[in-house]
Amino acid sequence: MRRIKHFAAALALLLVPIAPASAVTQSALSPDWVGSWAVAVTPPGTSGISATGVTDTTLRQVAHLSVGGPELRLRLSNAYGTAPLVVGKVTVTPRGDDLAGTPTVDPAPLVPVSFGGRTAVTIPVGAEWISDPVRITVPDDTDLVISTYFPGTTGKLTQHPAGYATGFSAAGDQTSGGGSEYQALPGMARYIIEGVDVKSRVGGSVVLFGDSITDGVVSPIDQNLRYPDQLADRLLAEPASRELGVLNAGISGNRLLSNAGTAGDSALARFDRDVAAQTGARTVVLLEGINDIGGSLGATDPADLIAVHRQFIQRAHQAGLKVIGATLTPFEGAGYYSAEGEADRQALNQWIRTSREYDGVVDFDKAVRDPAQPSKMLPAYDVGDHLHPNADGFKAMAAAFDLKALSR
Repeated sequence: MRRIKHFAAALALLLVPIAPASAVTQSALSPDWVGSWAVAVTPPGTSGISATGVTDTTLRQVAHLSVGGPELRLRLSNAYGTAPLVVGKVTVTPRGDDLAGTPTVDPAPLVPVSFGGRTAVTIPVGAEWISDPVRITVPDDTDLVISTYFPGTTGKLTQHPAGYATGFSAAGDQTSGGGSEYQALPGMARYIIEGVDVKSRVGGSVVLFGDSITDGVVSPIDQNLRYPDQLADRLLAEPASRELGVLNAGISGNRLLSNAGTAGDSALARFDRDVAAQTGARTVVLLEGINDIGGSLGATDPADLIAVHRQFIQRAHQAGLKVIGATLTPFEGAGYYSAEGEADRQALNQWIRTSREYDGVVDFDKAVRDPAQPSKMLPAYDVGDHLHPNADGFKAMAAAFDLKALSR
């Protein structure tokens, strides 16, 4: 993955702490489990592998870790399955950047994963399963290749629809193979792999909660240039005591006020699983509401959106988390833009900036808007649909954080 080293000097550090906790020093930390990578899962689709499942098949998927360590464990999900999920065998191995986008690995360092001392596990419907610790050293900022064999028919598979990383499948048990038997999967979904924890001395993890902008829609595939990825790069350049694992809990199409099928449960409905249950979570950043505003063509009452934000803040504080509010980015020119919707966006952003109900604010609106036309995204940051940032726009968003405030 390309390391992002330089950020525009014109972008001020916009995260303003309101009620900072005391700093955590490196000497005070002992190795503990920290979330290094995660996705937010959704129900299966109406077609494709999530709908049909697989039989006697190995799936090889890639998780791009933020922080590394000498041990890891996997989090597997059957949250939306319709039958108990039998996993026959799992292996893991780190992979070099030069092999990104391929199924190729060196078979020698493939390490088996166990579950209660066994190679196989059956995950009940609606449940998550955490593997035994795996003794394998994984570096910071690296791809972890996870090969999962399903010996029988799985039924519907819990998924994350937009992973922006190539996945692969092979007939039979190919968990120990180098990659020649694998074929690329259609689409970019991830299946049953929900998270990777590592043993680390870093100060916990930050959960980035949101919709397609957090998920990284239209981000270059296999390049890990979404704003959470680029924030992770910035954090890794900090002193060790201020490093954090970075967990992407974005789902394309997600909303504050309603469930949306493969776009995920509403923000509060998925809070416990996607925020509170994340390993080592200390801080959560909320960037959400533009789909409610755009999807209603301006008919959404900003007071309803603010009410959900307030509930989110309360839930986060009850879970012992610092919670950061993120302003909504411009969307004039997008397919669901309306003048009424823009007024709603401005009203919500004004509340986020001035209410002082959040522990801090990161001003993504200011970071990516066109100064000459503030209701529009700066053209240099616009992927072309006037809604989603490109890689440079994601870079500007990552640059908007005050990292010291995040790690307090």
